[in-house]
Amino acid sequence: MTEEIELAKSEFTEANGKSIAHLEAELLKIRAGKASPVMLQGVMVDYYGSPTPLSQLANVNTMDARTLTVQPWEKSMLAECNKAIINANLGLAPQDNGEVLIINIPPLTEDRRRDLVKKAKAEGENAKVAIRNNRKDAMDFIKNLKADGVAEDIIKVAESDVQDITNAFVKKIDEIVDLKEKDIMTI
Repeated sequence: MTEEIELAKSEFTEANGKSIAHLEAELLKIRAGKASPVMLQGVMVDYYGSPTPLSQLANVNTMDARTLTVQPWEKSMLAECNKAIINANLGLAPQDNGEVLIINIPPLTEDRRRDLVKKAKAEGENAKVAIRNNRKDAMDFIKNLKADGVAEDIIKVAESDVQDITNAFVKKIDEIVDLKEKDIMTI
């Protein structure tokens, strides 16, 4: 039975690791004033009636710290890419020169920085909810083992271990969000 508990704890830890990885991926999308192709990662372009990620239709590069370029592989998709970037509501205004889209990244205002910090904290809270849901699943599994006749002291130790793992992941989420907040607020 203790093998089942160890397996449950390792699955719990793995699920929490995935939640952390998702948080980090979401935080990469929140810009901190520097141009990065990752900023356009969530942009979906209407490619002949099918929503397709921008990165599959075009080459997205940084010209400098404040400028992105988007060069579609099909020139006919230039207008669609432009429309998709505007509709993604990222606060970016692409300029179409006929061959590439040039996107100047505006410097962040204090209000925009605060909004981005709120967004980062919301992503952190979403990750914490995922961690808590994982904890609930693990605790339910452990309680089921109790019904199967596992000793109560083993159950208590397992519950304590799950809570310790949860606390460690919540602390890690707080650290990641704090780092992102400092990155956003740095001018």
